[in-house]
Amino acid sequence: MSTVTQIKSKPRRFNWRAIFFERPTKPYVHPYLGGTLLGIVLFLAFFITGNGLGSSGGVNRIVVFIEDLVAPEHVDRTAYLLKMAGGGVNPLDDWIVFVTVGAVIGGFLSGWWHGRLKIETNKGPRITVRQRWALAFIGGAIMGYGARLARGCTSGQALSGGATLSAGSWALMFAIFGGAYALAYFLRKVWN
Repeated sequence: MSTVTQIKSKPRRFNWRAIFFERPTKPYVHPYLGGTLLGIVLFLAFFITGNGLGSSGGVNRIVVFIEDLVAPEHVDRTAYLLKMAGGGVNPLDDWIVFVTVGAVIGGFLSGWWHGRLKIETNKGPRITVRQRWALAFIGGAIMGYGARLARGCTSGQALSGGATLSAGSWALMFAIFGGAYALAYFLRKVWN
Protein backbone atom coordinates (compact mmCIF):
# COMPACT_ATOMS: atom_id res chain seq x y z
CA MET A 1 0.00 0.00 0.00
CA SER A 2 1.43 3.34 -0.96
CA THR A 3 0.69 6.76 0.36
CA VAL A 4 0.67 9.80 -1.82
CA THR A 5 1.90 12.95 -0.26
CA GLN A 6 0.67 16.08 -1.87
CA ILE A 7 2.90 19.09 -1.37
CA LYS A 8 1.09 22.34 -1.62
CA SER A 9 3.11 25.01 -3.33
CA LYS A 10 3.05 28.39 -1.71
CA PRO A 11 1.54 31.15 -3.80
CA ARG A 12 4.21 33.45 -5.20
CA ARG A 13 4.17 36.85 -3.56
CA PHE A 14 5.05 40.07 -5.30
CA ASN A 15 8.51 40.95 -4.00
CA TRP A 16 8.89 44.67 -4.70
CA ARG A 17 12.09 44.82 -2.63
CA ALA A 18 13.80 42.31 -4.93
CA ILE A 19 12.63 44.21 -8.01
CA PHE A 20 14.06 47.54 -6.81
CA PHE A 21 16.92 46.74 -4.43
CA GLU A 22 18.27 43.29 -5.24
CA ARG A 23 19.29 43.63 -8.86
CA PRO A 24 22.86 42.58 -9.79
CA THR A 25 25.28 45.49 -9.55
CA LYS A 26 26.87 46.60 -12.82
CA PRO A 27 30.21 48.43 -12.96
CA TYR A 28 30.38 52.22 -13.24
CA VAL A 29 30.68 53.80 -16.66
CA HIS A 30 34.22 54.88 -17.55
CA PRO A 31 34.60 58.56 -16.53
CA TYR A 32 35.72 59.69 -20.00
CA LEU A 33 32.74 57.95 -21.59
CA GLY A 34 30.44 59.47 -18.96
CA GLY A 35 31.88 62.94 -19.60
CA THR A 36 31.47 62.52 -23.34
CA LEU A 37 27.85 61.41 -22.94
CA LEU A 38 27.16 64.37 -20.64
CA GLY A 39 28.64 66.71 -23.26
CA ILE A 40 26.39 65.21 -25.93
CA VAL A 41 23.33 65.64 -23.70
CA LEU A 42 24.31 69.27 -23.02
CA PHE A 43 24.83 69.94 -26.73
CA LEU A 44 21.46 68.39 -27.58
CA ALA A 45 19.79 70.45 -24.82
CA PHE A 46 21.15 73.67 -26.35
CA PHE A 47 20.42 72.53 -29.91
CA ILE A 48 16.85 71.29 -29.34
CA THR A 49 15.50 73.57 -26.59
CA GLY A 50 17.81 76.58 -26.70
CA ASN A 51 18.57 76.12 -22.99
CA GLY A 52 21.34 74.35 -21.12
CA LEU A 53 21.03 72.07 -18.12
CA GLY A 54 20.37 73.03 -14.51
CA SER A 55 18.76 71.86 -11.30
CA SER A 56 18.77 74.47 -8.54
CA GLY A 57 16.41 76.70 -10.55
CA GLY A 58 13.90 73.85 -10.84
CA VAL A 59 14.11 73.01 -7.14
CA ASN A 60 13.72 76.72 -6.37
CA ARG A 61 10.54 76.93 -8.45
CA ILE A 62 9.08 73.84 -6.75
CA VAL A 63 9.78 75.43 -3.34
CA VAL A 64 8.17 78.68 -4.50
CA PHE A 65 5.14 76.70 -5.71
CA ILE A 66 4.71 75.21 -2.22
CA GLU A 67 5.33 78.61 -0.63
CA ASP A 68 2.65 80.12 -2.87
CA LEU A 69 0.17 77.50 -1.64
CA VAL A 70 0.94 78.26 2.02
CA ALA A 71 1.56 82.02 1.99
CA PRO A 72 0.47 83.63 -1.29
CA GLU A 73 0.45 87.12 0.28
CA HIS A 74 4.15 86.80 1.08
CA VAL A 75 4.92 85.73 -2.50
CA ASP A 76 2.96 88.71 -3.88
CA ARG A 77 4.91 91.12 -1.64
CA THR A 78 8.43 89.82 -2.35
CA ALA A 79 10.01 91.12 -5.55
CA TYR A 80 12.21 88.04 -6.03
CA LEU A 81 9.24 85.67 -5.75
CA LEU A 82 6.78 87.94 -7.56
CA LYS A 83 8.21 87.31 -11.01
CA MET A 84 8.01 83.53 -10.52
CA ALA A 85 4.65 83.16 -8.79
CA GLY A 86 3.03 86.55 -8.30
CA GLY A 87 -0.68 86.87 -9.09
CA GLY A 88 -1.79 84.08 -11.40
CA VAL A 89 1.70 83.07 -12.57
CA ASN A 90 2.38 79.35 -12.15
CA PRO A 91 5.98 78.83 -10.92
CA LEU A 92 6.01 75.30 -12.34
CA ASP A 93 5.41 76.56 -15.88
CA ASP A 94 9.09 76.74 -16.82
CA TRP A 95 11.46 74.47 -18.74
CA ILE A 96 13.86 74.10 -15.79
CA VAL A 97 11.19 72.33 -13.71
CA PHE A 98 10.85 69.62 -16.34
CA VAL A 99 14.65 69.26 -16.55
CA THR A 100 14.82 68.83 -12.77
CA VAL A 101 12.00 66.28 -12.61
CA GLY A 102 13.51 64.43 -15.58
CA ALA A 103 16.93 64.33 -13.88
CA VAL A 104 15.41 62.80 -10.74
CA ILE A 105 13.47 60.18 -12.71
CA GLY A 106 16.47 59.45 -14.95
CA GLY A 107 18.80 59.12 -11.96
CA PHE A 108 16.38 56.72 -10.28
CA LEU A 109 16.04 54.59 -13.41
CA SER A 110 19.81 54.56 -13.96
CA GLY A 111 20.39 53.50 -10.36
CA TRP A 112 17.80 50.76 -10.71
CA TRP A 113 19.15 49.57 -14.06
CA HIS A 114 22.70 49.32 -12.70
CA GLY A 115 21.64 47.67 -9.42
CA ARG A 116 22.66 50.58 -7.19
CA LEU A 117 19.36 51.46 -5.53
CA LYS A 118 19.67 51.26 -1.77
CA ILE A 119 18.82 53.23 1.31
CA GLU A 120 22.00 54.16 3.13
CA THR A 121 23.87 57.02 4.76
CA ASN A 122 27.48 57.44 3.64
CA LYS A 123 29.57 58.73 6.52
CA GLY A 124 32.94 58.54 8.15
CA PRO A 125 33.57 56.41 11.24
CA ARG A 126 33.82 59.38 13.64
CA ILE A 127 30.35 60.84 13.24
CA THR A 128 26.86 59.52 13.79
CA VAL A 129 24.17 59.19 11.18
CA ARG A 130 22.33 62.12 12.75
CA GLN A 131 25.44 64.33 12.58
CA ARG A 132 25.98 63.33 8.96
CA TRP A 133 22.45 64.33 8.05
CA ALA A 134 22.82 67.64 9.92
CA LEU A 135 26.04 68.43 8.04
CA ALA A 136 24.40 67.47 4.74
CA PHE A 137 21.44 69.74 5.46
CA ILE A 138 23.66 72.69 6.43
CA GLY A 139 25.89 72.20 3.38
CA GLY A 140 22.90 71.85 1.08
CA ALA A 141 21.27 74.99 2.46
CA ILE A 142 24.48 77.01 1.99
CA MET A 143 24.93 75.65 -1.53
CA GLY A 144 21.29 76.32 -2.42
CA TYR A 145 21.45 79.89 -1.10
CA GLY A 146 24.71 80.51 -2.94
CA ALA A 147 23.28 79.06 -6.14
CA ARG A 148 20.36 81.48 -5.97
CA LEU A 149 22.72 84.41 -5.37
CA ALA A 150 24.83 83.32 -8.35
CA ARG A 151 21.73 82.52 -10.46
CA GLY A 152 22.83 78.95 -10.95
CA CYS A 153 24.57 75.94 -9.45
CA THR A 154 27.30 73.63 -10.67
CA SER A 155 25.07 72.35 -13.48
CA GLY A 156 23.42 75.60 -14.55
CA GLN A 157 26.42 77.90 -14.19
CA ALA A 158 29.51 75.69 -14.29
CA LEU A 159 28.30 73.16 -16.86
CA SER A 160 25.95 75.13 -19.11
CA GLY A 161 27.55 78.55 -18.58
CA GLY A 162 31.05 77.10 -18.77
CA ALA A 163 30.19 75.44 -22.10
CA THR A 164 29.31 78.85 -23.53
CA LEU A 165 32.60 80.27 -22.13
CA SER A 166 30.79 82.70 -19.83
CA ALA A 167 33.43 84.42 -17.65
CA GLY A 168 31.02 84.64 -14.70
CA SER A 169 30.31 80.92 -14.88
CA TRP A 170 34.02 80.07 -14.84
CA ALA A 171 34.54 82.42 -11.89
CA LEU A 172 31.69 80.70 -10.03
CA MET A 173 33.12 77.27 -10.78
CA PHE A 174 36.54 78.18 -9.40
CA ALA A 175 34.88 79.77 -6.35
CA ILE A 176 32.86 76.60 -5.67
CA PHE A 177 35.83 74.26 -5.99
CA GLY A 178 38.15 76.60 -4.09
CA GLY A 179 35.65 76.96 -1.26
CA ALA A 180 35.09 73.22 -1.13
CA TYR A 181 38.80 72.45 -0.92
CA ALA A 182 39.32 75.09 1.77
CA LEU A 183 36.48 73.74 3.88
CA ALA A 184 37.51 70.13 3.32
CA TYR A 185 40.70 70.79 5.30
CA PHE A 186 38.68 71.50 8.44
CA LEU A 187 36.20 68.67 7.94
CA ARG A 188 38.63 65.97 6.80
CA LYS A 189 38.67 64.25 10.20
CA VAL A 190 34.95 63.70 9.94
CA TRP A 191 35.52 61.35 7.01
CA ASN A 192 38.71 59.62 8.20
